[in-house]
Amino acid sequence: MSTRLHRPARRSLFVLLTGAALTTLLSVTAAGAVPPAERSPRAALAPADVFLRDTPADVGLQPHALNPLWESPDIKVCPTAIECAVSQNPIVGQRNYLFIDVSNPGPYGSGEMEEGTIHVYRTTPGGGAAWPDHWTEIAWMAVPVYAGTTTITLPWDDVPGPGHFCLVARWVSANDPMTFEGPDIGPNTRNNNNIAWRNVDSVALAPNLGAAVRPFAIGNTLTRATRNSLVFSEVGAPLRTAGGRLVADLGPTLFARWVEGGRAGTGVREVGRNQVEILEPGKASLDNLRLNAKERLTLSLSFTATVATQEKIALRVTQIGPDSTGAERADLGGVRYDVTVGKRVN
Repeated sequence: MSTRLHRPARRSLFVLLTGAALTTLLSVTAAGAVPPAERSPRAALAPADVFLRDTPADVGLQPHALNPLWESPDIKVCPTAIECAVSQNPIVGQRNYLFIDVSNPGPYGSGEMEEGTIHVYRTTPGGGAAWPDHWTEIAWMAVPVYAGTTTITLPWDDVPGPGHFCLVARWVSANDPMTFEGPDIGPNTRNNNNIAWRNVDSVALAPNLGAAVRPFAIGNTLTRATRNSLVFSEVGAPLRTAGGRLVADLGPTLFARWVEGGRAGTGVREVGRNQVEILEPGKASLDNLRLNAKERLTLSLSFTATVATQEKIALRVTQIGPDSTGAERADLGGVRYDVTVGKRVN
């Protein structure tokens, strides 16, 4: 049951700050962080506890066991300063807007007004993005957060192409510190209720009218080589509902790694130079993909369809591999693709 207080959301729109001032505000770093097991009881009962939800069921506990971590409902992108009903892909080259919901109090707080800053970062969609090396800050703002839910609105200028990103929002406050931060954004998100992560991409198709291509990166945050899987699953109507087809172009380096690993996988077939068709998007995988230490490689996913449909099609692509906690089969991040197939207009 949610602990969010149902009061009218407060909205704040501030001028972005950039440059040297940014450095002074990033006061929480991996080097100075304290692991969750070492938090003092007093810290756990701090009166300030602002939180962002990782899933709709998240009530701010840290850590929690909810999944997936990377579809936060509290991060939204819209083309105008008027909040849209559903988050959209940003429009390249122009001003877009980020809407971040923060709730006060979480389970460790009293609900008193708290001052802090919200920071939002982007990276190439996918998994294995090392914190903070692979993340670029796109906006930040100082804001007071009162009891209830506050919606913070931040302008996002000059969005670079191709316009598809993973996003992370971090609430930073001296009175509401992070429990710890390491190189893996997944454990950071699970253990800090003031971090939220959103990797959701919209894919709009028309029957027999070419492919929609999306980048997807897989990475290794460790100092040793690792073996990884790319796992496909469907959470909405199947892609076949629209006569859909999904092809992964691994590129020469990653394709060579897949061949080196014995072309391991399920529900896939090789279809061309560096390309693999995902025959069963609901239960397919590409396995035994070697990544060198600190390496992140980008592939592309090509979506096509032949039949218009009103069914809500959605599939997830997830990187599974070792992380810094010692887990060998951890969720290192992924993307949910919400696919729509409208009628072709001649």
